[in-house]
Amino acid sequence: MQSLEDELDTARQLAVADLADAIESIGFECTRCGACCTADGEDDHTATVFPDEVRDLQQTTTTDDERDWRDIARPMPYGLAESENGDLEGETFEWALQTDGCGDCVFYEEDEAGHGACIAHDDRPLICQTYPFSVALAGTSQPMGEAVESVALEAQREAGEAGDEEGIVRAHECEGLGRDISRDDAEELARALKERAVRELEEAIAVRDRYRPADPGPGEVVVHDSEGAKRMDGTPLED
Repeated sequence: MQSLEDELDTARQLAVADLADAIESIGFECTRCGACCTADGEDDHTATVFPDEVRDLQQTTTTDDERDWRDIARPMPYGLAESENGDLEGETFEWALQTDGCGDCVFYEEDEAGHGACIAHDDRPLICQTYPFSVALAGTSQPMGEAVESVALEAQREAGEAGDEEGIVRAHECEGLGRDISRDDAEELARALKERAVRELEEAIAVRDRYRPADPGPGEVVVHDSEGAKRMDGTPLED
């Protein structure tokens, strides 16, 4: 098994043109259905957001009422438990975009015609920019749900390594799949997909290197990210 550092080298060497070829062969056009921004049945919307992306959203989405960290992000729910009074407690890794009372992303809204829109579209996190696609590399995250289609990159095809191997562009459930996409749009999406793969591995390495067990008390949550251990409001635990 390759180390995260080796996987990071692989991600940095991904060819944008190859990624764009794979995206183009699958096809995609956003239909503004809102499915990727809203709750899925009983599960709240969950999209990973990096610490610097949270700060960017704080700066770019400030209106009359300034958004604080908890308006933007919530602890990734995996690994947390519910306390006796209903609050979350425990340790977890990374952040997810905050959700509203319906479990939808707080940045999602619909117009009168029912078309979905992101009010922070120009500054949305990389995972949102690249949905419904992902790259299969160890240490990179995949959107919720199984892939419905996958395409091996050129190097894997030449080596005869098709199937569910590393170096695969995956497409996840989305009604916009299979639609025509221009080469320019495919390349723009491919650049974001490569950047996301690199950033996720950099984040995973930093989390691994900085992690120290925090032993939170009852009703307390500690989130470990690339900058260290934090409270739910994004402030460093050591402060």
